[in-house]
Amino acid sequence: MLRQERARFGLGKHRRLSRRTGFERLLREGARRSQSGFVFYVARRQDGPPRLGILISRKHAAKATVRNYLKRCIREAFRLEQGKLGALDVLVRPPYGARPGAALIERLRALFTELRA
Repeated sequence: MLRQERARFGLGKHRRLSRRTGFERLLREGARRSQSGFVFYVARRQDGPPRLGILISRKHAAKATVRNYLKRCIREAFRLEQGKLGALDVLVRPPYGARPGAALIERLRALFTELRA
């Protein structure tokens, strides 16, 4: 696979919301959408790649390994659908008690395609 193709499907730092100001801006000004238990905060930008932020607390899962697996599933679904999203900032909060796995990734992929519309 060529380096450019890997970069297109990658999830580097420029495709993540990492600063507190970005999270707060989305929580304050972003459009809030609830779909199948997930809460999405979405804001369009002028240009650039789509960016992802994830909100997960101990209420979502008591064990850190489960929380990390949830985050991995969300990142993977976003990584696979990012080419279709455009210049969009997305903050995702999963439902409490969500179980990580392949089914969650497929469900999130479908939800990400709905966000694009």
